[in-house]
Amino acid sequence: MTAGKSRVDGQAAYVLHTYPFRETSLIVKAFSRGHGRLALVARGARRPRSAVRGLLMAFQPLELGWFGQGEMRTLAKVEWIGGQPLLQADALLLGYYMNELLLKLLPREDAHPALFDAYAEAVRALAFGEPSQASLRRFEVMLLKELGYGLTLDREADSGRPLDPAKHYAWVIERGPVEAAEGGNAPIFLGQALLAMARDDFSATETLAQAKQLMRMLIHHYLDGQPLSSRRVFKELQEL
Repeated sequence: MTAGKSRVDGQAAYVLHTYPFRETSLIVKAFSRGHGRLALVARGARRPRSAVRGLLMAFQPLELGWFGQGEMRTLAKVEWIGGQPLLQADALLLGYYMNELLLKLLPREDAHPALFDAYAEAVRALAFGEPSQASLRRFEVMLLKELGYGLTLDREADSGRPLDPAKHYAWVIERGPVEAAEGGNAPIFLGQALLAMARDDFSATETLAQAKQLMRMLIHHYLDGQPLSSRRVFKELQEL
């Protein structure tokens, strides 16, 4: 190993995005389990006979190695560690949605193993055509938690009292659930659904629907006005 060029090997990772760099190379935005989100230069990856050309695909579990320092590292190794079906149609757009969230919200080189596992579970569900909504909601909840926006889902924000499954609660940004008052304009959620989310139980249709509404509201807030291309494309396709 050359002095001043730290090397990392054997990192479980996914490609989030790639784009051309100079004449024959690629910039690879990757999400690794042990080092978080990072940017890598894949030198020569656009050459026709490149050994890594066909491996740097999004939504496929990979093992990466790299070296160097600074904001841009140099990709040294790519290994396929268990292929799964390519995402198609709606599943592909949902995959790009998750990737966009990671690219826009996750700090660089900040490891989040639990978030990586939640992402891998959601990608697998999408790839194999399994029910994916629960996995997507778990990914979103874990993303907010790992970013430091952990959700209080089982107690009232003001009093700390346990939520009543039969009551309705308004969700106040940066605080959490408070008992709903008549005439309020904050989004309303059923205590039973919030408690199910706290238990990581997304088996009920109502819980999934309420979780989607809550995650959409919170993610929009924390994106701070940044648009999501995947959401726009998904909406346009639905209109067609």
